[in-house]
Amino acid sequence: MTYIMWFRQDLRLTDNPALSHAVEQGTIIPIYILDDENAGDRKMGAASRWWLHYSLTDLNNSLRDHLQFLKGDAFEIIKEIVNNNDVEGIYWNRCYEPWRIKRDKKIKEWLKEKDMQTESFNGSLLWEPWDKQIYKDDGTPYRVFTPFYRKGCLKADTPRKPLDRPDRIDYGDINLSGVKLEELNLLPEIQWDTQMKKEWHIGEEGARNRLVEFIENGLSDYKDGRNFPAQQNVSRLSPHLHWGEISPNQVWCAAQREGENKNTDHFMSELGWREFSYSLLYHFPDIDTENLQDKFDNFPWKDNKDKLKAWQKGQTGYPIVDAGMRELWQTGYMHNRVRMIVGSFLVKNLLIHWHHGEQWFWDCLVDADAASNTASWQWVAGTGADAAPYFRIFNPITQGEKFDKAGEYTRKYVPELKHIPDKYLFKPWEAPDDILKEANIKLGEDYPEPIVDVKASRERALEAFESLKG
Repeated sequence: MTYIMWFRQDLRLTDNPALSHAVEQGTIIPIYILDDENAGDRKMGAASRWWLHYSLTDLNNSLRDHLQFLKGDAFEIIKEIVNNNDVEGIYWNRCYEPWRIKRDKKIKEWLKEKDMQTESFNGSLLWEPWDKQIYKDDGTPYRVFTPFYRKGCLKADTPRKPLDRPDRIDYGDINLSGVKLEELNLLPEIQWDTQMKKEWHIGEEGARNRLVEFIENGLSDYKDGRNFPAQQNVSRLSPHLHWGEISPNQVWCAAQREGENKNTDHFMSELGWREFSYSLLYHFPDIDTENLQDKFDNFPWKDNKDKLKAWQKGQTGYPIVDAGMRELWQTGYMHNRVRMIVGSFLVKNLLIHWHHGEQWFWDCLVDADAASNTASWQWVAGTGADAAPYFRIFNPITQGEKFDKAGEYTRKYVPELKHIPDKYLFKPWEAPDDILKEANIKLGEDYPEPIVDVKASRERALEAFESLKG
């Protein structure tokens, strides 16, 4: 008997519940469908598509060149496969974006009407967002992280142990007349990805190696070290987790084996934040477009295209902000501490709607994840669940001085300032003329003047927030 194994955001062989089940049933036809039609406004951004190309290349190699690529409306494609081929059923691991849930429900109902064997599995989360164990006592979902994690997740059933890679996979000989991987057109036409290629080892082996490297060299000082972008204490596993090159269960179990201490506890709580984001997306499916706190619907956002562009290009005149935005453009990634800094700067110092930041990150991040990206932007904007209070405004000068004291991170991505002394690195406009001249910097030409005054813009942000109370 032959079964379809539909790969989605689970691009691995180890700890893949749907794959393990399909292989136990008989021969399989592994497929991947690029479904931009149902995605609508949530089509993958450019950086995500770039990563996906190489991740699919790696998966196809692991499947001995048996992965078949298809493009279009997944519902129509699966109907055609079932109607025109001798297959017994189809299996997949669940995705949780609202548009995918709607589409997959439609597909599953149709398959059951056709008496096809079909089943979906949890291959992406530690706990399902509808699991009543992680609800409040009154049966409603948590909207605050700490009780969600401490009273919900940690009191619920322990996450399952990872599954072994199948010992053997038997492939069917059905040709579905799909397209070549290159015909999915995932790679950019303009070669902006040169630096990104140097940053990442994409695929299941790369994910496994990244986890080992982090456990051995980053985890021991994670709780404190993760705040310093020049240090190697963050896991950088987020894109591997998003694409399912490694499962959260594998990561959770690996951390657990290191024993209970402040660093492993804190890292595991960050996995809990990922679960919290998915819970929010599931229970509040409009969170990607609507403020979770509706009082912000009347917030007086500013529409300033020039300042938005300066922010996007890393030309704000605030070095730690510009370093973060350039890291994003060059590598498809940004350190978490810096994500908070640049996010706060956009929505509070510039008063630009968080939608613009979320959309830019969606296009530029290799770990662009509908749940985490949206929840994080709403958090930093103060509009979401468990959000940072609106009056918590990150000062880009003091943040740089505190978390990149020696300027290693900032000078890496803003090399025009490499000769500015530490004292003035995060506020070069205060440097005396002779210092600027010695550093070969002319503000406004070699590096921009600040596009906004931090102190004055903070006051404007607080006034805008106060206006909501009137």
